[in-house]
Amino acid sequence: MKNENIFIEKFAPAIFSENSKKNTEKHKKLILQTISENLNLSETLKINKFTYDDLRYLEDHRPKYQKQKLFTLEDFQEPITDIPMVSFFAGAGGLDLGFEALGFNHSLLVDKIPLFCETLKFNRPEWNVYAGDVSKKDEMIAELTKYIGTNKKFDGVFVGGPPCQSFSIAANQRFSKNGENFKRTGFTHKTNGNLLFDYIELIKHFKPRAFLIENVPGLKEIDDGEQLAFAYSELEKAGYTLNIPLVLRADHYRVAQQRNRLFVIGSRTKKKLLAPQPTAQSLVCGNVFEIPLKNVENHITREHSAESVLRYMKLAYGSRDQLGRVDRLDPAKPSKTIIAGGNAGGGRSHLHPYIPRTLSVRESARLQTFPDNYIFTGSVARQFTQVGNAVPPVLGAQLAKAIKESYF
Repeated sequence: MKNENIFIEKFAPAIFSENSKKNTEKHKKLILQTISENLNLSETLKINKFTYDDLRYLEDHRPKYQKQKLFTLEDFQEPITDIPMVSFFAGAGGLDLGFEALGFNHSLLVDKIPLFCETLKFNRPEWNVYAGDVSKKDEMIAELTKYIGTNKKFDGVFVGGPPCQSFSIAANQRFSKNGENFKRTGFTHKTNGNLLFDYIELIKHFKPRAFLIENVPGLKEIDDGEQLAFAYSELEKAGYTLNIPLVLRADHYRVAQQRNRLFVIGSRTKKKLLAPQPTAQSLVCGNVFEIPLKNVENHITREHSAESVLRYMKLAYGSRDQLGRVDRLDPAKPSKTIIAGGNAGGGRSHLHPYIPRTLSVRESARLQTFPDNYIFTGSVARQFTQVGNAVPPVLGAQLAKAIKESYF
C-alpha cells in the first residue's frame, strides 16, 4: 500500500496530464475533421459520445490560487424589520435580494420591462411588482401612493439604478476612438439619459428617510461632472445630506468579479454614512467553478461551431478571442465584468476557464452571487441581460447593512 501511495503521488499527476493531452489532441482532430467535412459539431460530439464539457483548452494546466470563502446572502442575514423600501429599475432584483437579507420590507418594486417583472414575481410571489415607467411622474406618484400612503415624508428607503448604458465606457468600446460614436451620450440619450432626474423627482416628492442611486462610474465624468453636480444640488436643496460618490470594486466586497459601480447615498437624518469596508484582497473566480452544477436551473450552454471552439482552444488564461470578443477567464483572478448588453438583446458571457465554451446563465449568476434557487425567466439571451444588469446581491447586502446601521 505504501509503495502504491508513493507511485500515485509521484507518477499519477504526470499520467493524468498525459491522458489529458491525448484527449485534447483527439478532440482537436475531431474538430478539424468536423470543419473539413462541413459537419455539425454538436452532432459529431454526440456520435463520438462526447459533450462540449469534455473538451479542453490546449493550455490545460490548472493555475494555483488561494482557496477563499464564497460569500452568500446567508452570511448577511438579519431578522425582518419594519423598515419599508421601494425599488425602482428593479431588474432581476440584485439590490432587492441584498436588502431582503438585511430584513428590509419591500413595499413596491418597479420596472418598465414586463419580463423583468415576471422574474421578480416568479421568485417572490409575495412582493408587489409594478410594470411602470419612472419617467411618467404623475402615474408613478399615483401608484406609489397606493402602497406607501400620502404622508409628506416616507419613513423608509428608495433604491434604484437608472439604466446606465448611456454613461458606460463598455458600451462604446466597439467604436473607434476617433469616431463620432465614441463619446458617451450621457444625458443627451433620449430614453435613458434623463431617468436619473425622473428618479430624483420622486425622491423629492416622497422624501424617503434615505435613498440609494446606483450607476456606472462614468456618471462622474459625463459633461465634466456638471450633471452629477446638478443632481447633488437638487437633492441637497430638498434637505438631504449626501456622501461623496462611492465607487466600489466588487472583488474587494466579497464578490469574485471585477465590477466597478458608483453609489450615491443620502439621508434627511443629517447623519453620515458608515460606508461598507473593503477586504484586503480580491476574491478570485476559480473557487466559483469548483461548485458542482447538478440539478440547477438556467444552465443551458451554447452549442458553438467547430470553428469557434478551435479558436477558443488556443487561448491562454485571460486572453481574448478577437473575433467573438469573448475572454477566457483566469481562475487565479476575479472574473471580468458580466456584461448585460442592451434591452433589445442579451449580453455575452465570458469563456469558462477550463472548458472552451461560453458560460451558462447559471455560471454567470454565480459570479454575480445570485442564489442557485433564484430563477431567471425568458429566453436565454434575456436571462443574460437580467444577470448582467444586476447589482451583485452580496454587494447589495453590504450597502443595505450600511444604510440600516447609519440611518435606522
